[in-house]
Amino acid sequence: MTLSSSDFPYSSAHFIGIAGVGMSATAMLLRDVGVRVTGSDEAIYPPISDVLARERLDVRTPYAPGNIPAGVACIIIGKNARLVPETNAEVAEAFTRGVPVLSFADVLGLLGRERSPIVVAGSFGKTTSVSLMAHCLIEAGLDPSFMIGAAPLSPNTSARIGNGELLLLEGDEYPSSNTDPRSKFLHYAPAHVLLTPLAHDHVNVFPTIESYLAPFTQLIDMMPAEATIFASTSGELSERFLSSLTRPVVTYGIDKGSWAVRDIAWGERTAFTMVHEGHEVVRVETGQLGLHNIENMLGVGAFLLTRGLVPPEAFAAAMASFKGIRRRLDRKSDATRIPMFEGFGSSYDKARSAIAAMKQHFPTRRLVVVFEPHTFSWRNRSTLHWYDDAFAGAAKVFVWKPAEQGAGTHDQIGQAEILGRLAGGGFDAEGVGEAGVAVERIGTALGEDCAVLFLTSGPLGGLIESVPAWAEKHFPA
Repeated sequence: MTLSSSDFPYSSAHFIGIAGVGMSATAMLLRDVGVRVTGSDEAIYPPISDVLARERLDVRTPYAPGNIPAGVACIIIGKNARLVPETNAEVAEAFTRGVPVLSFADVLGLLGRERSPIVVAGSFGKTTSVSLMAHCLIEAGLDPSFMIGAAPLSPNTSARIGNGELLLLEGDEYPSSNTDPRSKFLHYAPAHVLLTPLAHDHVNVFPTIESYLAPFTQLIDMMPAEATIFASTSGELSERFLSSLTRPVVTYGIDKGSWAVRDIAWGERTAFTMVHEGHEVVRVETGQLGLHNIENMLGVGAFLLTRGLVPPEAFAAAMASFKGIRRRLDRKSDATRIPMFEGFGSSYDKARSAIAAMKQHFPTRRLVVVFEPHTFSWRNRSTLHWYDDAFAGAAKVFVWKPAEQGAGTHDQIGQAEILGRLAGGGFDAEGVGEAGVAVERIGTALGEDCAVLFLTSGPLGGLIESVPAWAEKHFPA
């Protein structure tokens, strides 16, 4: 059951903002169903620059009206704050072409019409969960289609058209585009949903808890009666949300839910036992770090085993071989004695999970955190209190200068204010803002007894590459 160009009504598509993780993955899907794909962006950074180069997609920088091919059948525009006609000439040109202008959520909705979309939604763990599910199904000999909003190591691509019935989608609650305020996942018509932990996020878009939970309620309400919902119990808003539902839910959680975990043995490779309604199901081993990754595996296992898609032994084998995702606690270098990992630090909860994982696996080492307040949530004065304990457990925190993109659209805080708040909480924090100087300053804090965690959803001034290179020279493996 291979998708073809008949599953998408346009023969060619131009992506404005193609360096976004979701945009690049969607572009790959369209390319693979026979659509002629071009794209543009202002600048492109690793790991997406590596992905686009490997996939040999036709991509141009910077933005310019001439990037849009003559005769293009449709244009897909990303959600980036700079992608508005008032300030972006290429976007302005797109709206003069007289062709459909779509979001990548529109595209995925169209591609899912002839499949059974499995949507993974929630505040965190979505990317890892979709990757785990795709990897497991592939290893079991099935052939799913999937879109992963990151650069996974397992599977070895972020998007693929398969011959199986299932289409695995990372379902984001964030608005679909600058002209469509609906949450992306409301376009996907899911056959089943895996709901990861819920916590108040994207506060610039969802200022209240009620506004944040509203699209999740819409998602559940749109599901067919025969659909199955699998949901975590562990997020700060999870039980509140689950108590509002009127349909059956299969729950999972480390120690609370119909699926749970027993007998965790921590180490370089961690093992745990999955249980269902108190009965042991399978022993699982993994090289991934952190309790949150165990919960991700538990949720995926609950879904796959309950649905009868793989047997327990095949699930355990796939978890053991899963290599992870770039920027999701992946090791940055094997050539230095200092353990260095990158966590996806887009929110308070993600940062806390990453720090907890580092402390769990490297309990005797001093933890040095190199942090970039890149998302709106970290730069918003209403969440300044996050800094009171976000880095608890860190011996030293280096704070890169906040991103300026979209600074005028919300109540932005600056680096000095962040550092002051951290100092008030008793943290040893230092600001950095020029790459060469920053590497030397960070180097002074490193030693044989430390571990390093990079926390960002942005480029962090290239420090994710340059600091490990420095450590390889001064602390070689």
